[in-house]
Amino acid sequence: MPAADPNLVEKVLAGERLTPADALALYRAPLEELGALANARRKQIKTAAYGGRGNEIVTFIVDRNINYTNVCNVHCKFCAFYRTERNADSYVISRDEMDQKLQELADIGGVQVLLQGGHHPGLGIDWYLGMLAHMRERFPQIAIHGFSPPEFQHFAKTFAMPLREVLVKFKEAGLASIPGGGGEILVDRVREQIAPRKCNTGQWLEVMDVAHSLGLTSSATMMFGHVETVEDRIEHLARLREQQDRSGGFTAFICWTFQPEHTALKGQTVGAVEYLRTLAVARLFLDNFQNVQSSWVTQGPKIGQISLEYGANDFGSVMMEENVVSSAGAHFKLQKEEIQAIIREAGYEPRVRDTRYRLLD
Repeated sequence: MPAADPNLVEKVLAGERLTPADALALYRAPLEELGALANARRKQIKTAAYGGRGNEIVTFIVDRNINYTNVCNVHCKFCAFYRTERNADSYVISRDEMDQKLQELADIGGVQVLLQGGHHPGLGIDWYLGMLAHMRERFPQIAIHGFSPPEFQHFAKTFAMPLREVLVKFKEAGLASIPGGGGEILVDRVREQIAPRKCNTGQWLEVMDVAHSLGLTSSATMMFGHVETVEDRIEHLARLREQQDRSGGFTAFICWTFQPEHTALKGQTVGAVEYLRTLAVARLFLDNFQNVQSSWVTQGPKIGQISLEYGANDFGSVMMEENVVSSAGAHFKLQKEEIQAIIREAGYEPRVRDTRYRLLD
């Protein structure tokens, strides 16, 4: 690949906002050059955030994923986790099981639970609010990072309630922040191919807009490497950047590659080079995002470590439980001490954070 345009390199190093055309040109640059530019941008952003130590600290969080139900009526083609109510292995979590999982998290010093599930057609709002209130009462030290935008659109429809009212009630019951799940690719042509029954781009962004206006922060995600083009990925990033300009509530960007095992979606699959290239472009393009997270869960610990040289400043989480991408073939697991060792080996200082990316140790 030819070297990047010197004028574009200068634009990056000056910290100027990139256009979609700039992002596409950078995507086609040599991988090592692209990584060096992303790492330079990471330094610019994080040095200000950490008082001159932006190229030393890599954060992670101690948390657990809990999928409260696997019953879902949207049947996404890329998902191997969902079940219908008729399946023998379908479930809805009990309070006792929830308590056991949260106690195990509390015992290792966990500070966050990532709570997500399928679009269950039979659970009413009282079930959700009761679960949140119970979790907050029993484990007040654990922040509830829960329910993706598609889930909230499902709730509004199922409960016959305005979206804002649903979000207000969930926040009052104990919800602290919202994960960016269900983003996939924020281009409706793509969404119609891979998840035609899930909310569209505008509806996904609407949830984030309303949530941010209520003081709820959120992450933003992208699942790529299936039927989308590189231009689609850049359009996705542009939608996120525009939303961040409007509402300012995104704490981090996280991208990962499509995991095809046991899914109905047949399309392209991409490897580590494509992942690192996409991650680096995201760091360069998303100039209003403080944090970019490594996806070692799908890429493995070594590529997760290398991603710290391609724009990532966060190593995700201990994630003592993960059921969704593991159903599709990703089976990497790491303990807290292993994450710390990986970060140190890469030349950085590991620091534990909370949901809002505040340093805890």
